[in-house]
Amino acid sequence: MTGVEAAGGRWPGAGPLLLGVRHHGPGSARAVRAALEAARPRAVLVEGPPEADALIPLAADEGMRPPVALLAHAVDDPGRSAFWPLAEFSPEWVALRWALEHGVPARFIDLPAAHMLARGDERDERQPDGHCAEEGAAQRPSGGHPSGSRPPGAEVSADPLAALAEAAGYDDPERWWEDVVEHRGAGEGDVFAPFLALEEAMGALRETYEGEGRGHDRDLVREASMRLRLRAARREFGDAVAVVCGAWHVPALRRKATVTADRALLKGLPKVRTDMTWVPWTHRRLSRASGYGAGIESPGWYAHLFGAPDRPVERWLTRVAGLLREEDLTVSSAHVIEAVRLAGTLAALRGRPLPGLSETTDAVRAVMCDGSDVPLALVHDRLVVGDVLGEVPQAAPAVPLQRDLARLQRRLRLTPEARERQLELDLRKETDAGRSRLLHRLWLLGVGWGEPAVPRSGTGTFRETWRLCWEPELAVRVAEAGVWGTTVLAAATAKAEADAVAARTLAEVTALAERCLLAGLPDALPVVMRVLADRAALATDVGHLAQALPALVRSLRYGDVRGTDTGALAGVAAGLAERIFVGLPPACAALDADAAEEMRRHVEAVHGAVALLGDTPAAVPEGLRARWHGVLRVLSGRDTVPGLLRGRAVRLLLDEGEIEQEQAARLMGLALSPGTPPADAAAWIEGFVGGGGGMLLVHDERLLGLVDAWLTGVPGEAFTGVLPLLRRTFSAYEPGVRRTLGELVRRGPGQGGGATGGTAAGVPGFAADLDQERADAVVPVVRLLLGLDAPGPGPAPDPGTGERNDTGERNDNDAELVGAAG
Repeated sequence: MTGVEAAGGRWPGAGPLLLGVRHHGPGSARAVRAALEAARPRAVLVEGPPEADALIPLAADEGMRPPVALLAHAVDDPGRSAFWPLAEFSPEWVALRWALEHGVPARFIDLPAAHMLARGDERDERQPDGHCAEEGAAQRPSGGHPSGSRPPGAEVSADPLAALAEAAGYDDPERWWEDVVEHRGAGEGDVFAPFLALEEAMGALRETYEGEGRGHDRDLVREASMRLRLRAARREFGDAVAVVCGAWHVPALRRKATVTADRALLKGLPKVRTDMTWVPWTHRRLSRASGYGAGIESPGWYAHLFGAPDRPVERWLTRVAGLLREEDLTVSSAHVIEAVRLAGTLAALRGRPLPGLSETTDAVRAVMCDGSDVPLALVHDRLVVGDVLGEVPQAAPAVPLQRDLARLQRRLRLTPEARERQLELDLRKETDAGRSRLLHRLWLLGVGWGEPAVPRSGTGTFRETWRLCWEPELAVRVAEAGVWGTTVLAAATAKAEADAVAARTLAEVTALAERCLLAGLPDALPVVMRVLADRAALATDVGHLAQALPALVRSLRYGDVRGTDTGALAGVAAGLAERIFVGLPPACAALDADAAEEMRRHVEAVHGAVALLGDTPAAVPEGLRARWHGVLRVLSGRDTVPGLLRGRAVRLLLDEGEIEQEQAARLMGLALSPGTPPADAAAWIEGFVGGGGGMLLVHDERLLGLVDAWLTGVPGEAFTGVLPLLRRTFSAYEPGVRRTLGELVRRGPGQGGGATGGTAAGVPGFAADLDQERADAVVPVVRLLLGLDAPGPGPAPDPGTGERNDTGERNDNDAELVGAAG
């Protein structure tokens, strides 16, 4: 009689109870629970890192909500890490919970994480972010390599269940597994039968393909470690031991091997110091598409199968209907009933015992989505995959930085969520200002919980918008950032100081100064400013100076709302601006098209920065904006400067009111004269009217007439060359602006008023002079809208002659008022 039989079970095999499972499978989880209930083992061994044995009791904590993951990271290199995710429907999680509920010892028996991280076992599962997946290739129920790209043995090792599904005539291993395991009821037949059959099938596969797959050596080492720990458990508890592991490993654990041979495989393995803890996980990270290799495409669907007490299809389709209703789609109870019938019919036609995900999806598409895949994509994202985020108790081990972050999250009422959401902040409020500082500090530390976004409305400097989404790997980022300090503030300060010293360009330092102000790091700012002053004194490239100035000037604007002392920035910003003024005209000479376009962006950035700098109540020298206008005049009149820059300089001066429209028209006429090469003239036009300059041509027909006259005079052989420039310029206008320009060109810009008249006689709404009578009629309404007259008793305005003042005299400024308001 075996140990398990002595415990009251019916396990027919000899030795310990080996339960080969499919990781993250609800059918496997139900089968494991039934087998444990029947066998009642004295100890439960689970595939996983032995260093986590001390963390097993936390699985029973009320604050633990799967999905969660065991996180192991090297103490000296937190970026070297590995995850072992567990969902509510994971067989390993069910085994751990069963052991804790029944007071049975539970232990992990895989290769220690200290060896895995030191050996670099993540090399085959390396993800884009540099962290390794939690499972070896031999454990995954689906591989990440295209068919035919690996030898047959490697494919079977990576996906043994796919080989079994193919042998059974299935083209999809998910469907095969659902039919033979997932859709089995908990009480159907012998609870041990599926495990015996799966063990036999895995044994046949290993006999055929063992040794051919990549990662075979790694499997041998891991399985040797498992056998050693299994022997130790059998010495303590006898054969009344249950082992829950990947089905691929069961034949290896059943195989007879000497202790000496197993120890020889483990001898000399490298080792690093590791820390382990529980971290929250998400359903989305369990999906194969996430890149973490957990191997299931539908974690939300599996969670539903595991949690539904009865009628899983009906309950699922009811959830789908609720989701579609939330999106204002018309779905009634009749749709649900018809979808249930269709799913059952499809399952019968396909020879399946029950409708699976493919049948319910086809039913939803046909009945609830009218054949459209657009709402079906929403169902897949929200329900089939899902955004469930697990929770771990506060008692779980954590690095000091993680604990400080959790404290700040609670204090600021900023709860991590797996689903992306937008957070609007008003920095005038203390809580929102604290949230902003926290998110900026984490951003500086490389913990991308929040990402700055464009505000939905409002342009005030007191508004901020963030896109928040908590991803499980951020726990690793927090562990990595722990080398900088034990609190978020201390870590962000140390990181900013180190980044300032390591920065390669002046723009990087100014951007870092801006981040320090946003994050509220007063202790780091002196170091950053010292580096900034040194770099600015040595920088000679005008382009680099122009890149650095805008960020520096923006930083000066934060003093009002954030209460930050920005006086030290003003002198550096003013000195930087002066150096740009001196070096910009020579730097703009003799540039090719690409260099001219890049310099145009620099000129526009400096223009905006100077405007902000001039409005900043700081120690900024007087006349700074006037000197900048002088630089623009030099650029607008220098022949060696490309037409793109000359045109943009004229436009900026016109917008600032530094030149009159007549002068702008004269400069345009010179630029578009017959002696100017067509390509240079087209570039001048692009610089002048590009980027929202369409309304200028609509309201000033003199300029439009100059452009039209030049365009009609371009020779045919040159027109093909300038056409791309012109199309790029005018295609950026709004459709209404393009339509208006077309109408003006069709009737002839400047008709009736000449090239300088700007209007066309006989066109409704246009005249050579102001219609005084019509203007006087709207004066009372305009004055009321502008708040110039308070309602009260007095003489009524005369619509024909204009409003009267208290003495009955005509207000001669009314006509000018109407013109200004118009």
